[in-house]
Amino acid sequence: MVIMEVSLLSGFVLAPRARMLLERLTIVKKIEVKADVVYIYLEKLNDESQAFILQLEQLIQIKNLKPASIKVYDYYQPGGLQIPSCSGTGT
Repeated sequence: MVIMEVSLLSGFVLAPRARMLLERLTIVKKIEVKADVVYIYLEKLNDESQAFILQLEQLIQIKNLKPASIKVYDYYQPGGLQIPSCSGTGT
């Protein structure tokens, strides 16, 4: 199992419809939403490219937003999977 850990931008939350759309994907097994992080549990990764779109809702206007980060790791070996993390500012 693989986990995508998505840190949300300050002032943003995952849109309710976004969760529903993600759960319909066969590769997605579970989604956990914490205060500022979304955990997406995937059955596995393979050589095929995968794209995920997370729709967010802005609840609070924040100036000078800092980039959010996305980490991808193996559930059973968190330190063993070498997939580069990325960040974004929600543009």
